[in-house]
Amino acid sequence: MATGTQIRTYFEGQWHDGDIPVIRGADHGAWLGSNVFDGARYVHGLAPDLLAHCARVNRSAEALMVTPTVQPEDMVKIVWDGLAAHPKDAAVYIRPMYWALDGDSTAIVPKPGGDTGFAICLEAIPMAPDSASTTLTRTRFRRPVMEDAVVNAKAACLYPNNARMLAEARAKGFGNALVADAMGNVAESATANVFMVKDGTVLTPIPNGTFLSGITRARHISNLRADGADVVETVLTFDDFHAADEIFLSGNMNKVTPVTAFDDTQYQVGPVTRHVRELYWEWARSEG
Repeated sequence: MATGTQIRTYFEGQWHDGDIPVIRGADHGAWLGSNVFDGARYVHGLAPDLLAHCARVNRSAEALMVTPTVQPEDMVKIVWDGLAAHPKDAAVYIRPMYWALDGDSTAIVPKPGGDTGFAICLEAIPMAPDSASTTLTRTRFRRPVMEDAVVNAKAACLYPNNARMLAEARAKGFGNALVADAMGNVAESATANVFMVKDGTVLTPIPNGTFLSGITRARHISNLRADGADVVETVLTFDDFHAADEIFLSGNMNKVTPVTAFDDTQYQVGPVTRHVRELYWEWARSEG
């Protein structure tokens, strides 16, 4: 079942209206998990960091030993062609995807240089309102390390673990989970990267190979530093987050999501969180 509406699908060289079938039962990606994707956004006639997202889906494919077949610049052109059918004021989720079609003699490993499936899906999905927020709790599930999983890719096979985190958090009455890395320090949430603010300093977990350091995360860091803010990437504990003045999540879907509670610790939606959102859209309108 689709998440959004007004779906258009690019497959086999052309755009199609609707959520058309693109994968077959014997495709490597269907039964052995060689699926990667990326997500960008079209909002207010803008598609911020679209080229970066298209470049990352190619890197993700390579991490899963799948051969990317479309140059990022060409992918951008295809996306803009597809977006022409959507109203300028629409909020659209942009999802380029690859999957291997063939396996090698073992079937398990994608065939080197083998055929690759490629599609782009456009779905109208509204942005969350600025007033939206979420709450966090801990989860028993952790982020894997490189030796366990392809954490250097935006790979579909990673998301069942995220789903377990999110389901556990929701069962406890919270909106999301604050997740530990293999060492027990904070890595990210179940769905997005995380920032905290303490005494005016913005802090975020340092990328350590257990989570994908997001494109929107990098954009927030760049915007804040250009604005003169002190941003520190470092090792952070759950106690650090309980002691924070503000917490917000950073992800492509909604860009900035304020956090109002972490277990029994309450937070206000603070001035830094609001300013991060303002800086992002100022950048998007000027350069994005």
